[in-house]
Amino acid sequence: MEMGVKRMLSLALAVLSIIALGFSSVWSSPQTVASTMSELEAEQDKSLIRITVPNEKALDELVASDLDLTEYLNRENGKIEMDAIATNREVEDLLQQGYDIEMITSDEEVNQILTERQHTVDQLEQISEEADQLNILRANHFTNQSGTFLYIETKTTAGDYRSNVLTAEWTDENGQQQSATLSPKVDHGEYLYHYVLLNIEDIPEHVTITSSLGASAESAVTEWIGDGTPDDGKHYVTDFIDHYMDPTEITERIEQLAEEFPEIAEIVTLPYETNGYRRNAQAIIGDVNNNPGAAIVLTSHAWGHEGGNQISVELQNPEQANADLQVNVSSDTIEVNLATNSTSNPISTAAEVIEAINDEAGHLVTATPFRNNQGEGIVQAQTEITLTDGLNAPEEISRDPFEVKAIRIGKDRDGSKTGVLAYSQEHAREWVTPLVAIETAERLLRNYSTDADTKKLVNNLDIFIVPTVNPDGGHYSFYDYNYQRKNMTNHCPAESADPLNRNSWGVDLNRNHSVGSVHDGYIGGSTNCLSGSYAGPEETSEPEAKNLIWLAEENPNIKFGMNIHSYGGYFMWPPGAYDENRTTLPRPTAGEEAYFWQASETILDAIKEHRGTVILPGRTGPIPDVLYSAAGNSADVLWYEHDIFAWDFEVGADLWNPETGRWQAVGFQPPFEEGHEEAMEFANGMIGMLDIAHQYGKDHQLPKSSLQTVPDETSGTVEISFETSEPATVFYTLDGSKPTFESDRISLKGTREGAESITITETTTVKWFSMDVAGNIEKNYNPEGNGKNYNQKEVRVK
Repeated sequence: MEMGVKRMLSLALAVLSIIALGFSSVWSSPQTVASTMSELEAEQDKSLIRITVPNEKALDELVASDLDLTEYLNRENGKIEMDAIATNREVEDLLQQGYDIEMITSDEEVNQILTERQHTVDQLEQISEEADQLNILRANHFTNQSGTFLYIETKTTAGDYRSNVLTAEWTDENGQQQSATLSPKVDHGEYLYHYVLLNIEDIPEHVTITSSLGASAESAVTEWIGDGTPDDGKHYVTDFIDHYMDPTEITERIEQLAEEFPEIAEIVTLPYETNGYRRNAQAIIGDVNNNPGAAIVLTSHAWGHEGGNQISVELQNPEQANADLQVNVSSDTIEVNLATNSTSNPISTAAEVIEAINDEAGHLVTATPFRNNQGEGIVQAQTEITLTDGLNAPEEISRDPFEVKAIRIGKDRDGSKTGVLAYSQEHAREWVTPLVAIETAERLLRNYSTDADTKKLVNNLDIFIVPTVNPDGGHYSFYDYNYQRKNMTNHCPAESADPLNRNSWGVDLNRNHSVGSVHDGYIGGSTNCLSGSYAGPEETSEPEAKNLIWLAEENPNIKFGMNIHSYGGYFMWPPGAYDENRTTLPRPTAGEEAYFWQASETILDAIKEHRGTVILPGRTGPIPDVLYSAAGNSADVLWYEHDIFAWDFEVGADLWNPETGRWQAVGFQPPFEEGHEEAMEFANGMIGMLDIAHQYGKDHQLPKSSLQTVPDETSGTVEISFETSEPATVFYTLDGSKPTFESDRISLKGTREGAESITITETTTVKWFSMDVAGNIEKNYNPEGNGKNYNQKEVRVK
């Protein structure tokens, strides 16, 4: 670790003379020491670092602090490691407190990833402009001992770009339209062609191949001579992504899918528009490092793109004795003539200039002191400065409020089928997560006509996929500040609203919900508007958070939810928050907990199938048991308020480095080659969750339960426990009353332990029933009726 410390310390010291470009509130704990850097010199852009934490007490302090922690915590061989996004000032504070620090991702590495992404985007645009061309190499049918098969090979000038999808369409002998998606074939890095091999009943005369870039070609279907041995006739296509996509691309992608598959998909526009990828234009007048009391912050009333970026200001010394302070406004230009003394030197204070600007140019801008200064410094002349919103996205990225959209997939989208909600990019910097969502949607739609298992899911489920919950923050992460976690809504007061703080504004959408919130005393969120985990001014204040709740409220058939995050390779479920005494939100019953674990096995097996990735047992389980408290997270509100089995993926499992003998973190924005693999394997996991939901929807099997007794001759008591035929909640009474839904339930014995047992001290009649997660009740007993077909057993104590 010493090497990592030296590398990071060198980075911190190298920026001592750089003027600040970004700011995060300085992390503090009771042990914080004074920094040798000046405050503003330490307010630099941030880095992804790993902190070696000496003990649990220090861990609790970090979780409760305003440090921007990632969802990554590693306990191994008695050592605790956690990752964070930190400014140079925060790094120096941590180093001086004795923490070991290691760099994970540098700005240079992220810039290279962005360069590669832009190259792919440019190539796709060029191909689209030049018009994709298709060449059908083969369109054959053959019959052998196994059946009749259709085989097609087609080559596209677009090559192996996964976002360009080739589809074969034909008409069968009954006049019904049939279709299938072709798979790309690549060998040793060379694109060969796209192909499909299908078991068919009717041989078509012609096939038409279309590409999603707009190309089309047609060919007659001819007989293939020979009787090779085909595969099993199944055709399941995967891999539809070829670059990181910004939220605009992501939204256009699902709109195109819904348009292409109108019979089984539609777009749901969520009702709460975001603030938009926009900001007011700003400028700072004066030297904030050497004379902050004379510095002035100007903020336009208009959004930058709506006129704020055209406003300019100039401070002039009239170079005459005893001049009065004057402000002249002409269109978008503000000219300030400073007051002078008898020797023609400026004497206007920042407070006086601020008052004058607000009086004369208040229709254009608001002037405020810099941070907590009182404006006591003398303002000096300054050449013309133009205000700017500082946003760097290209013009095609809209600055208007964004309509967040879900793609709804299912044959019957009327609420009659079991609903599943998948959503990603709550945290803007998690670029892989929307790819998981898109890959899942593509697989469901493009394999529907050719794969029986896919058809089963689409026909029997009502699937909602929101690939980008946080589009404003997502755009900001791609084009302005890659480590952006929050949305772009600035709730900070004037003293924190200068442009040096721009990378720290926003609300952590996964801390903004109403269950287990920091506003209710739970930890793992912050009320500091500059903190990475800022929970917002109040619960569910943000439109992005409201949209998720709206989906749950409007679609009570949703019974399963997956919140797709990165990174670290975790698989978690509620409770997600605890208070300062480490008292968690109510734990699931023993039966519900057993179901979470049972479902996990199916989902994690599916993830492993792609490239062997194993989500570690120590990173699987309730959030507080494997990570730390996350106050106000969205999975908790779905579970506790809407009865949705809600999970959290943290895609991007650590990779083992045999050279160092250590697990290596992949980070939020790994090279696309790694991000692609993460998307593929966790899309597998999403299909696994859909399988779980499908089984739930057709579960009509009644659970069974039995009572087990273990006498303790020493104490003269009897320990009782229950066994169930499947994960099921047991409701019981010991006072002779009939069991109901209000009766006691069997809970967990302890953290990560199984069901509790009960000590009986005197002869007791135990009455009980069990109910599985699908709502099936043992023996069809009605706890709210007059029936007595519950279980009962006398437990005798000698």
